[in-house]
Amino acid sequence: MKLNIPNFLTLLRISIIPLFILIFYLPFPGHHMVSAIIFAIAAVTDWLDGYLARKLHQISPFGEFLDPVADKLIVAVALVLLVQSYGTILLTIPAAIIVSREIVISALREWMAELGRRKEVAVRGIGKFKTAGQMIAILLLLSQDPKIDSWITIFGYVLIYAASFLTLWSMVIYLRAAWDELNDSVAH
Repeated sequence: MKLNIPNFLTLLRISIIPLFILIFYLPFPGHHMVSAIIFAIAAVTDWLDGYLARKLHQISPFGEFLDPVADKLIVAVALVLLVQSYGTILLTIPAAIIVSREIVISALREWMAELGRRKEVAVRGIGKFKTAGQMIAILLLLSQDPKIDSWITIFGYVLIYAASFLTLWSMVIYLRAAWDELNDSVAH
């Protein structure tokens, strides 16, 4: 593996996860905001590594594999931390939807790749809106003390529900794209 800038940013995103968890739990004034800033850095590197890979012609098999893994890791960790911190079913439901969808779609993409049909379940525009919505929602919820209701928290909840709706919608789109293959495998 040649370490180029996009791959370095992806590895950086993974390597800051322990720091993100540590800061989230350290009881110092402003730890919510600092953990949100760390998450924001991860979100920016998610966009930046893809942009640079295309712009610098540094797309690599390693990067194509690791980038979505890094995205799913940081989002799943953040959602677990938020569900534990907020301790409410109102956050648990969309978090479970988002994490479950990521598992289903990752398995679907892997299976379709084995069949040589990965392009049929490649990332689409709706997936980008879903990702943007969930990243902003997570960022807003991380930045707030869960014991204090604020308009930012309420807006974070609205966005996380919108993102979970887009998550389900995009999952249906991907499953429909793979339906013939799924249906054929059940028939045999």
